[in-house]
Parts: sequence; C-alpha cells; structure tokens
Amino acid sequence: MKRDIRLAVLLLSIIGLTVAAATAWELWAARERTLAKAYTHNLNLAQALDTYVEGIITQSSMLLLGVAERLEADGTGPEQLQRLRLLAQHQQSLLSQLDSIVVYDAHGHWLMTSNGQVPPDATSADRSFFIHHRDNPSTDAYIGEPIRSRSTGKWVITISRRYNQPDGSFAGVISVTLGVENFLQLFGKIDIGRHGAIGVTTVNGQVLVRYPFRQGDMGRVLSHSPIFSGYLDHAQVGTASFNSSLDGIERIYAFRKNERYPLVTTVALGKDEALASWRADALRTVGIAFGLLLVIVIIGCLMILAIKRRIGTETLLVAAREELLKANRQLEVLASRDPLTGLQNRRSFDDRLSSELRRAQRERTPLALLLIDVDYFKRFNDTYGHPAGDDCLRSVGQLLADNVRRPGDLTARYGGEELAVILPNTDSAGAQSVAEQILQHLWQSNLTHVGSPFGRVTASIGIAALPAGSEASAAALISAADQALYRAKAAGRNRLDCAPGVPGSEQ
Repeated sequence: MKRDIRLAVLLLSIIGLTVAAATAWELWAARERTLAKAYTHNLNLAQALDTYVEGIITQSSMLLLGVAERLEADGTGPEQLQRLRLLAQHQQSLLSQLDSIVVYDAHGHWLMTSNGQVPPDATSADRSFFIHHRDNPSTDAYIGEPIRSRSTGKWVITISRRYNQPDGSFAGVISVTLGVENFLQLFGKIDIGRHGAIGVTTVNGQVLVRYPFRQGDMGRVLSHSPIFSGYLDHAQVGTASFNSSLDGIERIYAFRKNERYPLVTTVALGKDEALASWRADALRTVGIAFGLLLVIVIIGCLMILAIKRRIGTETLLVAAREELLKANRQLEVLASRDPLTGLQNRRSFDDRLSSELRRAQRERTPLALLLIDVDYFKRFNDTYGHPAGDDCLRSVGQLLADNVRRPGDLTARYGGEELAVILPNTDSAGAQSVAEQILQHLWQSNLTHVGSPFGRVTASIGIAALPAGSEASAAALISAADQALYRAKAAGRNRLDCAPGVPGSEQ
C-alpha cells in the first residue's frame, strides 16, 4: 500500500509539473503571438501612412513645378500674379491639407499668397527654406522644418522650390505650406491606444508631425533615438521596442523610410497597452490551471485514501476523462466558430475548402465558392458606429445561414466584412442561383444604410466554380472568386459576378 501511495504522489507531482510547464509555455507563446500581431499591425499602418504622406508631398511638388513654369514663362507682373493667385486658390480647394501657396522674390518679399492680399512688408528672407534655395542652385523640391505661419499663426510644414530668371539666376522661391493640424486630425482618427504615437520626421530625425501633439516636440531632432542612430542604417523598414526619448514610455515601434523623399514614418503602441489583452487572458489561464491542479490534488488525495477501492476510483477517473473529452469537443466547436456572426471562422473555412477540393477531385464533382462583401461597410461604421456595424454583420451572417441550408454547405466569416460560402457538388449555374437568392433576400430585409447610394445594406458577390473533373488549388479558387468580387464592386456593387474560369484548373 505504501508503494502505491508513493507512486500516486509521484504521479501527481509529474502531472502538476507538466500542467505548470505547459501553462507557462502557452503563456509565453501567447505573449509572443500578441507582440508579433502588434508589430504586424504597426508595420501595415506605417506603410499606409507613408503612402499617404508621399502622395501629399508628390501633389505639392507637382503644384510647385507648375507654378514655377508659369513664373519663369510669364514673369511676376501684377496681372500674371493675379492669375496665378486664382489658380493657386483653385488648387488649394482641391488639396485639403494645403494651408497656403506663397511666392517670394529674390529678396524674400512676398509677391503673392493664395490666402488673400499680401501683408504689408511681409518677408521670409530669414526662413531656412528660403536661405536653402537662395544658396543652392538645385530646383528640386525641399521639405523644410515645421514653422509657425506668419499669416495665420498655425504650425505648418513647407514644401518649397526655387524659380529662376531667364539667365538661370535666382529669381525667388515658391512655397506650399501644409497644415500640421490637418495631419493631426487624420492621425487622431486612428486607434493607437492611450500611450500610442504616430510621427513623421526627416531622415535626420527632425520631427515634422507627431501625434499626440505637444508644442515642445515641433522641430525637435531625434537623431539620438535608436531608430535613427541604429536601425535606419541597416534597413528601410523594421520594428523595434525601446523607451521613448520624448516621454520615457516603452513602446513597440514600426518605422518606414520613404523611397522618394527624405522622410520616416513611425507608428508606436504602448507596450503595456499592447499586452493588456494578453495579461487578462494570462490571468484567466493561470486561474484555470490553478483550478485544474487543485482538482488533481483533491482527486489524488481521494485516490490515496481510497486505495483499497481501486475499481471505484478507476470509474471516477473514466468519468472525469469523459468530461474532459466532452469539454475538448465543446472547445473544438467554439474554436471553429466566429464569435461575432456565429458562422464558421477563417480557419474552419480553410480546412473545409481544402477537404472539399480533394473530395471534388477524387469524386469528379463540381465545387463552387462565393465571396461576399458588404457594400460601403466603412461608411456604415462611420455613420452608425462599430456596435451597429457588428449588429449588421450578425444580421447578414444570419441571412446567409438561412439561405444556405444543405448539410454539406459551409458559411464562414472570411475576414472583416467579407463572408464566404462553400457549395460542394454545385456548378456555376447553381452557385449563381444561390447568390441571386442571397442578394434578393438581403435587399428585402431592408437594413437601413444612409451612407449607401442604395439607402439600405447591400452586398457584392464574387463566384468561382470548379467544373467536375477539374483540378485547381484552393488559392486559385479563392483568387478567381476574389477577382470576380472585385469586378462586381467595380461595376457598381449590389450585384454578383462569376469568374469565367479558375486559373490553373485542368480537365
């Protein structure tokens, strides 16, 4: 009996250590996945903002080029400047980020401003951008440091260009000023948490725009920051984690150096905030693990006390095992469901599509795929808010579930506002019939959407069908459906489009 007790204690110790080790490993792995997701999110956001800033700079440079050509061709007479001011005002109305367009003569005196009359004795001869062009014969656009506008008092970024006399000598400067406030308004719409930050700097680290805005940061040089002192020497784009030199907060950074202009876009999330959800999950996991260990200890004690009733104890263990298997099966069901819509999730979709492709090729039966995108969903969220957007997706998901009822069919949330339907043993005509039924019922449901030209929630559907006896990869089938969806959206939305064929399929 003592031997059995020692074996039971040893078994309990091994189980306890295993549970503890497995829990610790899972917590560490979950933390790494959370950080990796945050890094990826930051990189994608940095790419988008870099493209946005590059577009504005490019438009400003093209505007400067056009103004310079007019000045060099027509001169700076009163009539020419008046026509130029009207043109500048028109261009200013087309580019919302534009604060003003100003023309200076060779001495820095203002000749024309798009914001109205030139202030008396206005001069910018002391501005760094003017000095740069005066002393540098290059006609390339120059991105200047942030300054306070002398006409409006607002913080602006200057994009400037030199224009010349007919003999090539310096005639003056044209500057486009971009309002810092306009950038801050855009950055403020992005959810980066309480301690997050978005910045646009020059390659030498001078701050042009930083959100959240602080007066003391304008024009500050961050050349000693790790991104500028180390990372940018080896990579155009990357991630890092360190304490900010501005406020000391540890953040997760993603940075991207622009390929055309000497600019760097950075996006940062507070590391504590990025790990907040992981901490909450970790606490729950630790609680469950502790509860499981407590259950194991109690069961072990009962085993030791009732060692002579081995058969009864084994019965209890079998029952506990069945309960655990049942819980695992329930967890598997939950893991395959999208928590918002109740449809299958992306992972379940990928697994089913692969298995249905194999079966269709093995049994030489057709297979169809629908990709469904809710039209103008961003406008819906902007108009009614994200909770209402979630309700909209739930309604559309329920509509799909009501219209796709065959036991072998699968409805899933593919991602965001995109849904998907797998239709085994269904050809193109059958898939189109299902898609038309979905569109018709969605239209009849009359879910109000004032941001849509249709006045109600609609969807676009892309269809790809694999004929019987054909072979193609899941990626090819998805790509064909996605291209069909793109065509449906490009054709005006609230419609379906069927792919003419699946690339790579063979009869």
